[in-house]
Amino acid sequence: MMSVAVVGFLGSCGTQTQDAEGNHAEETAEEHNHGYHEGHDHAHEAPEGLVIQEITEGQKVFFANLEDGQIVTSPLTVEFGVEGMEVVPAGLVEDNKGHHHLLIDHDFTPAGVVVPPADSTMLHFGKGQLSTQINLAPGEHKLTMQFANGVHMSYGEKMSATITVSVEAAAKHMGDKK
Repeated sequence: MMSVAVVGFLGSCGTQTQDAEGNHAEETAEEHNHGYHEGHDHAHEAPEGLVIQEITEGQKVFFANLEDGQIVTSPLTVEFGVEGMEVVPAGLVEDNKGHHHLLIDHDFTPAGVVVPPADSTMLHFGKGQLSTQINLAPGEHKLTMQFANGVHMSYGEKMSATITVSVEAAAKHMGDKK
């Protein structure tokens, strides 16, 4: 089994969320406790000479609680599913292990390419989280789950899943202002 330790780097993978108007805002680990992790590189370049492992039959990710085309409300709980791999915190590169990323209104990241830095639409779950809650503006949104190794190198399309959800506007109550 291949293991590569990557240590001594500054963490920049905070947690992100969107408010009801669709504005994204980064939260700290203390506020929501997902995405934050220390002790490895977030320079978002793969270590020189590191090759991404091949994905075999039976290895996949999926949305455990959502279906393509589903009508949802915000905030939205997203549960990450994976088969044939183990979810572990970021930091070490080990065969058949990795962590989730949720890309909002983005496509999958090609195999061997480091998932872009965390921002309001590129959510990193480097502590090994299996779910999150996000706020999305009303309308249609593409959600792409991307699995990556310990240094955020994507396992590619074979370890991604993309669905589209339609977010309904919140109902107004009689006493609500515009």
